[in-house]
Amino acid sequence: MIIYDRLFVGGSWVRPDSPELLDIASPHDRSVIGRAAQARPADIDRALAAARTSFEKGAWRLTPPERRIAVLRRFNALREENAEKIADLISLENGSAGWFTRAGQPGLTRQANAYLKAAEEFAWEETLVPSDPSSPVRSVVRREAVGVVAAVIPWNSPFSSATAKIIPALLAGNSVVLKVSPENSLSMGFLAGLLERVGLPEGVISVLPADRETSEYLISHREVDKIAFTGSTRAGRRIAAIAGEQLKRVSLELGGKSAAIILPDADLGKAIAGLRFGSLLNNGESCIAQTRVLAPRSRYEEVVSALKELVESLKVGDPGDPDTFIGPMIRPDQQERVREYIRLGIEEGARLVTGGPQIPEGLEKGNYVTPTVFADVDNSMRIAQEEIFGPVLVVIAYDDEDDAVRIADDSEYGLSGGVWSADEEHALAVARRLRTGTVTVNGASIAFDGPFGGFKASGVGREYGAVGLGTYTEYKTITV
Repeated sequence: MIIYDRLFVGGSWVRPDSPELLDIASPHDRSVIGRAAQARPADIDRALAAARTSFEKGAWRLTPPERRIAVLRRFNALREENAEKIADLISLENGSAGWFTRAGQPGLTRQANAYLKAAEEFAWEETLVPSDPSSPVRSVVRREAVGVVAAVIPWNSPFSSATAKIIPALLAGNSVVLKVSPENSLSMGFLAGLLERVGLPEGVISVLPADRETSEYLISHREVDKIAFTGSTRAGRRIAAIAGEQLKRVSLELGGKSAAIILPDADLGKAIAGLRFGSLLNNGESCIAQTRVLAPRSRYEEVVSALKELVESLKVGDPGDPDTFIGPMIRPDQQERVREYIRLGIEEGARLVTGGPQIPEGLEKGNYVTPTVFADVDNSMRIAQEEIFGPVLVVIAYDDEDDAVRIADDSEYGLSGGVWSADEEHALAVARRLRTGTVTVNGASIAFDGPFGGFKASGVGREYGAVGLGTYTEYKTITV
């Protein structure tokens, strides 16, 4: 049993406003695996007061960038030393299969290293060459911290979402209140313990698990200068409205319904093997999952058959079992939500190729769903338009390349996508046509040096690398 009866506020563990601890349930069998304090508005007030005091005193924001980089480099090394522990905690509380949580650890290193490299090369201050040689003044342009950042993250990939925000925010000299999901109280408590050890000044960082109401209290607070949010599009719209009313800086990484386009010349074996990860990673609870599979009519049944074989070969079960590929949904309500979408697909007239709304045999005690593939899906169906956030794939036929691009873009979302072809340059040309923030060609992994984010309802702003670092800064021009 893991217990966190204190909250991490401003770099110290303090008594929460409410002594009541939340039971953290295992998605595998719904047993209680831990208990943790949850933040209330009074705790938010304390964290923001500490953050504001620290920021105004300049204990961190006025620290030279190279020293800030050194501190975040220590944090990254400390996280690497504890990678196995982190992976186990996320599997325990989220139900994410062990292969996924372990595979994600090197990705966290690459993510951090990209930010650190960007910070080393960043133009924190530069003097511009006047456009008019006869100008009597010179312009000094500085990039300075925004202020107090409220970073709000979801439950599905907690360490990745957390470090994607706190590393660049801290590198830029901001003070940060990280609001995490109650379901992740254990892994994020461990994260707080790592941050405690790296040498940040008092008040600079808080890590607070809290419910939605407390989260809204945080983002609406007058002491918050910037909101950095990852989560659902519905929540993103609410946050954008609050930020607009208060003129807060805001960045939003939201939902997705990404398409994988299999071109007629694609090596189907490689494509299906790639979609095993690209479409079904993290039990399907991933915003970048390519859950709409677009297949040419000439090879449609071949693609459907191959996906059926793939999905039926994947072991569903205990996320702690090394043979498990798909674990449980995080909560019973999420389990029921996915099952309702499967029922909806049947009602909409899609062909159920494999799976269905039934709970996998022998796994009734947990939040399990049966991985499902639908064929004969029209892109206008709700199962093709709405983010299900579970292991449910839909296969959509297209007539030609233009039709494939049209279908892929016929979505309110635009976060990710993929193209498969034997001709890499041709695939790249198709990728350039898609209205989405990230496109992978032939299963390439997402890189961290380039910006990541979405078009349309998938978000506002970008994360990762130099672009992501820049979103936590303000420009200041000094003329001399």
